[in-house]
Amino acid sequence: MSETSCISQPSRFRGRSEHTVDGKGRLNVPSRFRDVLMRDYDDRLLITPPWRTCLRIYPLQEWEKMEATLLSKEKKDPQFQKMIRYLVGGSEECQVDKNGRILLPAHLRSQLDLKKDVVMMGMGPFFEIWDKDTWQAESSITAQDFVEFDSTLHELGLF
Repeated sequence: MSETSCISQPSRFRGRSEHTVDGKGRLNVPSRFRDVLMRDYDDRLLITPPWRTCLRIYPLQEWEKMEATLLSKEKKDPQFQKMIRYLVGGSEECQVDKNGRILLPAHLRSQLDLKKDVVMMGMGPFFEIWDKDTWQAESSITAQDFVEFDSTLHELGLF
């Protein structure tokens, strides 16, 4: 890989960590995530409305690219318009404060029943925020899952 291609591609959010939401709804962003933001973006983020069972957090610049793609593909399909309305209209911008925290709006926390203990998962171009109990229930992996993982990785030519 050339040096130029390394520089042109933004870093990724990776890893998992457990955190506590304080009484005001503030959440510490892991330092490795803040490092990615400061290196490749800035402190502006976008929180999507609940995506299945978690919140997705995007650097604002990444979200704006996705939003432009969504809006450019808008059709007369009411379901697609409904999705755009949900995602774009329900999103909240936020900033990492000087203490490395973001404020999770109360209405988004309540929609997912986010309690005090949460799990943050790096997912490449974005990261997720899960209620810890929900994460534990959804993330357990079985032997059957590995059979499916192997199949998918093989189809992708990775293994």
